[in-house]
Amino acid sequence: MFRRTTAERLAPYALVAPAVLIIVVLRLYPLVLGVNFSFTGDGERDGTAVGLDNYAVLFGDPLFLGALRNVGLLVLLLPVAVAIPGLLATFIYLRVPGHRFFRGAYFFPAVLSPVIVGAVFNLLLAFDGPVNAVLGTVGLGPVDWLGDPDVAIYAVVGVHVWATFGMALVVFLAGFATLDSSLLDAARIDGASLPRVIWHVIVPGLSRTIQFVVVTTMIGMLTSMFGLLYVMTGGGPGGTTYLPEYYIWIQQGQMNRPALASAASTVLFLVMVVVGLLQISVLRRSGRAD
Repeated sequence: MFRRTTAERLAPYALVAPAVLIIVVLRLYPLVLGVNFSFTGDGERDGTAVGLDNYAVLFGDPLFLGALRNVGLLVLLLPVAVAIPGLLATFIYLRVPGHRFFRGAYFFPAVLSPVIVGAVFNLLLAFDGPVNAVLGTVGLGPVDWLGDPDVAIYAVVGVHVWATFGMALVVFLAGFATLDSSLLDAARIDGASLPRVIWHVIVPGLSRTIQFVVVTTMIGMLTSMFGLLYVMTGGGPGGTTYLPEYYIWIQQGQMNRPALASAASTVLFLVMVVVGLLQISVLRRSGRAD
């Protein structure tokens, strides 16, 4: 009996041990090495300890500071990036006409390569492209979508949201499978409007799903936009579309400053942790308030 009880207690640890080992070896250990490497020098000072010099260089670099400002912009645009797949998933769940077709159509962009998506939208958003042609037919002047410093970052983020919201849509649909349908039926019987149903029934019922989508969407914005940036703007115009991951690539691949790139990676990791924790805290408080 004692041996069987001990085996039962150890079984969960044995089952999760391979996954934990993989995370430690492939994630945590490289992370520790990267943080340690960020305190060493580049070039003639390669391998020598330089303390916080790399971080001083980072926060004195206008390009990196601009990349951090763009991170703040992504945080502000995050509710839109989450609300779009959430609303579309709601309409599909409520079985609007054509919901089966829309389910596949909405997910289709998620399987496309960012390079392909960027190339397509380069053509669509060109100054003499179809989008500006349509604007011209309704009396609006052309917009330099990818060449205007005040517009380019919004264009790239918009394309990224279009190309990736299909994954969030799938997560929301999975969350709807756990939603108590009797609550929706009761709201309909009471004559609640669709906005009230969404706000008072669906949002509280999907609070955990929303938390997951918010965090994963933010991580995707911070770590998965390199392909679009590289193809659509190349970080321009004037570095206004830089994000930390693009800055890291520039320092590592073009400037041959891997230690500085490691410092930028460490800052990006800390930003992701702080933003993620703040988002979860805010969402949990709003869930308890409801």
